Amino acid sequence: MTDTTLTVRPTMLDDLVLRAAAENLVDVAYTTMDSPLGTLLLAATPVGLVRIAYEDGADLDDVLRDLSTRVSPRVLASTARLQPVMRQLDGYFSHELKRFDLQLDWRLAGQFTRRVLNYTSRIPYGRSTTYGEVARDIGAPQASRAVGNALGANPIPVVIPCHRVLRSGGALGGYGGGIERKRLLLDLEREPGAA
Repeated sequence: MTDTTLTVRPTMLDDLVLRAAAENLVDVAYTTMDSPLGTLLLAATPVGLVRIAYEDGADLDDVLRDLSTRVSPRVLASTARLQPVMRQLDGYFSHELKRFDLQLDWRLAGQFTRRVLNYTSRIPYGRSTTYGEVARDIGAPQASRAVGNALGANPIPVVIPCHRVLRSGGALGGYGGGIERKRLLLDLEREPGAA
């Protein structure tokens, strides 16, 4: 009897990923990276960054399954497409970057959520606003609760800085990654000497 077990060497896997990318067979590339917030799952399509997920906030297999259902089943671990995202996140966490300059794929955000997130993406580094102000400024002054729900559904946290939106009176409010992460992000942006 012969052993039919296939041994996959790392170079074989690298070759597979490179070939799949070269033949445009990767619709969603993903990788993970360590950060001060914990491990982040990053996913991008040829259009741009489509998802950031906190490892402990979601089962990463569930996130990948959701991407394969909502975006494309052609999902592959590959860092090449995500290198610019990783560099900019590293720059942000080391106080060297105040504004992300990345292509984004908005397909996971509905129309209202996208309006809220587009507005939120323009809140300057180190500044904050309230749910009510966001609602008013997007032309939906009675929708502060809906704004909170839209921010809670943000598929690209950190890059789309939903952590900069607070309750009226300055209370933190909610955050999809947990209040401690929201506090950490706000503190990071207010830290003396931050670039």
